[in-house]
Amino acid sequence: MNLDDTSARLRLDRALDRLDLAFRGMTARGDEVQCECHWGGEEELERLKTPDLVLAPDLLHRTWDAPDWSDHGAVLRRILPQFARALVKGEVEPVFGMHEVGRSFGRGRWREWPSLQSAAVWEFLRAWWAHTLAEEDPVVPAYEVLALCAEASGTLGPWLRTWEALDDRVADRHLADAVDRWEYDLLGDELPWNAWDDADALCAELAAWLVRHAPARLRALDAPEGLLHRVRLIGLTGAARWEDPHWPDHRY
Repeated sequence: MNLDDTSARLRLDRALDRLDLAFRGMTARGDEVQCECHWGGEEELERLKTPDLVLAPDLLHRTWDAPDWSDHGAVLRRILPQFARALVKGEVEPVFGMHEVGRSFGRGRWREWPSLQSAAVWEFLRAWWAHTLAEEDPVVPAYEVLALCAEASGTLGPWLRTWEALDDRVADRHLADAVDRWEYDLLGDELPWNAWDDADALCAELAAWLVRHAPARLRALDAPEGLLHRVRLIGLTGAARWEDPHWPDHRY
């Protein structure tokens, strides 16, 4: 299947508009507090308790990144329309990776929100993922968006199935970039991002999916033989892996 980039962009635009409608007028709780030494002052906190004000980029970053809100869900709902648009523009820059953003979504427990709100978040994540895979040069690499979506939703399967269903060279090139990024960690049986929970299970799921679906797609791109061998090695365990003649030197 070929996913047209224009239709994917239209879907994403509609999803962003849907977030605007679903979360318009939201505020942090009136009794929400934060540490002035490490987060910011009372005036900035008051902006979160006022609906629909545009936040400065630094305040937006400190808000989604803070792990200790008394009601993280309310804070996330307050910033979500602006936050989502900043994400798709590549204006959100976590220190260690986009999985940190996914964790912020997870802390907000958005899947437990009222159905209209949770459905809007689901559609945003799905639309952004589909657009990322369809775009030649997305502002946020596919492997980063995948980590975000996995951490936000607590699952890898739906995102991998979407990737698997896309039979085109753009999605395949994103896969090649991801494999090149991930192979070092996966050869050490480690997830390529720092997961909040079930890292071992996610690592096993990602590795098994790559071993099944990556080789043919990488060959279609004339990927280097070394990369193909490293994908094969991900499917092996123990001595069969590290005693293989194609075990990479950089793993010693």
